[in-house]
Amino acid sequence: MEHRGTFSLTVTLLCLSGVMGFASNAGASCGAVSCFVVIGSQQQVPQAGMLTINGIYNYTPMRLLGGTSGIIPAADQANQRLILDHHKETRTITQTYTLDLNYGVTDRFAVQVTVPYLKRQHRHIDGIGESSTEFGEDTHFSDNGIGDVRVTAKYNVLPTLRNMLVFGFGLDLPTGDTRARDSSGQVLESSGQLGRGNVGLIGSIYQTYELIPHRLNQFAFGSYRHTFRNHDGYQFGDEYLFNVGMNLVTLPWLVITNQFNYRYLVHDNVRANLEQSRPPFDGNEPDVIDPTVMNRRVSNTGSTYFAYSPGFQVSVGDLITSPWAEATSLYFYSQIPVARDANNNLAQGTSFIFGITKSIQMIKPS
Repeated sequence: MEHRGTFSLTVTLLCLSGVMGFASNAGASCGAVSCFVVIGSQQQVPQAGMLTINGIYNYTPMRLLGGTSGIIPAADQANQRLILDHHKETRTITQTYTLDLNYGVTDRFAVQVTVPYLKRQHRHIDGIGESSTEFGEDTHFSDNGIGDVRVTAKYNVLPTLRNMLVFGFGLDLPTGDTRARDSSGQVLESSGQLGRGNVGLIGSIYQTYELIPHRLNQFAFGSYRHTFRNHDGYQFGDEYLFNVGMNLVTLPWLVITNQFNYRYLVHDNVRANLEQSRPPFDGNEPDVIDPTVMNRRVSNTGSTYFAYSPGFQVSVGDLITSPWAEATSLYFYSQIPVARDANNNLAQGTSFIFGITKSIQMIKPS
């Protein structure tokens, strides 16, 4: 189905992405995640000498679920403090603009570089029990900049007419900011920063099979990410992604895609002491439960998320006769949550992805 640009669509994010995974921060105490879906032109291996370019916009809102208080610990990595029941989450909105470059070194081996640019807004009620007001102080944060860049090597072990099986190994590079401050002037928790602060390792498998040649194909994608503890003593929890779906060619220029996405995030970990916030109106500093600075689980991080993502792709080259339209596609996806558990934290809501794919033959095959 690739011959008509009918890629197994959607991001990663995200993000990131993956993306990818899109190299965006994964569900931690300030609620920073990205939408993640499968975009086949990212996961596949282009033919030798071909560069596939993806430009992706990802809008991911987060809010509290019904029946949850949103009162969570503060993982103050700058001062090595883990303060229980410290603040109440309100909302987070992350917008991700991703440039993804996927180059076929050979017909079976490719190198991919994913560069995310993040715009994040976050609000919470800070310092419950430390403030003279009942609910603490309204604190907000906004930042934008380059996130963690991902570099991935991929190898297609099953390059047949109807099958594709691609193994990938990637590195998240610590290029994103980790020293941003909130409206009170304090260093924001690691979970809300644009970068994770250390290298991450990613392994992935992408599979696709044409059930009906040039008409219907199925795909599956799974990945695992491990990020090492950063210099502030914070370690993001491991991430497991699994996605399955189908592409249906309805018209020569229109592909309808449906997929299901599952993400499991392990709890984050911080090197800190352990404290307990005082009751509201108390106005005093938190009580120290254990002054020992050691590795501690951040209890309200980690999550499970299951979503349904319908979408479509339009092959511009089949609609417009023009050199610039050749091998160009536009796509749109909506990621709709079906089941989710965010451990009393903010949970990802319905997200949206817009993108454009362009393939350019840089070196003509010999």
